Amino acid sequence: MATAKKSPPPSFTTVLLVRHGQTPTTGKVLPGRAKGLHLADEGRRQADIAAERIGELKRVDAIYSSPLERAKETAAPIAKARGLKTMIDRGLFECDFGDWTGAELKKLMKLPEWQTVQRAPSTFRFPNGESFTEMQTRMVGALDRLRAAHPGGTIVCVSHADTIKAAVAHAMGTHIDLFQRIVISPASVTAIGYGPGGPVVLAVNSTGRPLTDLQPS
Repeated sequence: MATAKKSPPPSFTTVLLVRHGQTPTTGKVLPGRAKGLHLADEGRRQADIAAERIGELKRVDAIYSSPLERAKETAAPIAKARGLKTMIDRGLFECDFGDWTGAELKKLMKLPEWQTVQRAPSTFRFPNGESFTEMQTRMVGALDRLRAAHPGGTIVCVSHADTIKAAVAHAMGTHIDLFQRIVISPASVTAIGYGPGGPVVLAVNSTGRPLTDLQPS
């Protein structure tokens, strides 16, 4: 009597979401998709730390990055540590902030629309830009596509704070209106595992620093 062959275990793909490192305008300006913004010295140091941490993993199959300079510069040491080439994917792009691009945060915070951005982002569209819902759909769609290309593997996706927060909210089944409660620090690593039972959030905003250093940014 022939014995039935065991089916292989279902594939479980891990996505490491890395926010770009600190820039000279982090926390001061909403840079959006404006070109020409590079990492600060501290940002390069943070990227090197992320690369060292990711370099210790047993397996990384691919490195993807947003097209913006600050993301590509963060991905570069990670790719070098893994002996891989960074692949650019526009799905990982920063949110399109439209007319708000390049504005000082302290000025934006005085606008009445700022409270909507913080408390009911699902109802807001940036003037001549994206809505948060569109951004989340784009980001989640990109992650679905990229992880499908590496079943059972581990990939790194270097992106931006809001896009990563939106991805985490989606994976947790949390409404986009609550995604501002998630903190994603520069060069932090957020890990989401995708299996047949759906996504599992493995880590959020991991920087390798002591827990006493964790605070809203």
